[in-house]
Amino acid sequence: MKSEKDFSLDEKIEGDSIFIGDLPLCKFLLMNDSNYPWFLLVPRRAEIKEIFDLSEDDRKQLDFETVEVSKFIKSSFNPEKINIASLGNIVSQFHVHIIARYTDDISWPETVWGKYPYNEYKGTQSGDLLKISKSFINKLKI
Repeated sequence: MKSEKDFSLDEKIEGDSIFIGDLPLCKFLLMNDSNYPWFLLVPRRAEIKEIFDLSEDDRKQLDFETVEVSKFIKSSFNPEKINIASLGNIVSQFHVHIIARYTDDISWPETVWGKYPYNEYKGTQSGDLLKISKSFINKLKI
């Protein structure tokens, strides 16, 4: 398996998201869609397309980071539901979506994909969200 030094973020993910910071395993990103508090975790490992391509230790770390980000979303945004998904149909690089959902959000109860266009953050609109997200990752680092 290739190491972190061989890792590069998929261009589509990079173009559709805002970098928050690095967790122990994953890049932590905010999806550039203000319709939902929508985050991504991308393990910094080269050529990973499926969860089973990760080592056992990396899978355990991914599980830990997914749970911690989910708890952060729950406590920060108080959603009715948190959606966790890894599809990879458009971007094959393995990544995990963690999305806060509300019964009054634009897509409820349907999926967030494809029904409505992204509502990109404008100017400094994402500033508060990035600030609390960066505070979270600083507390998470041990």
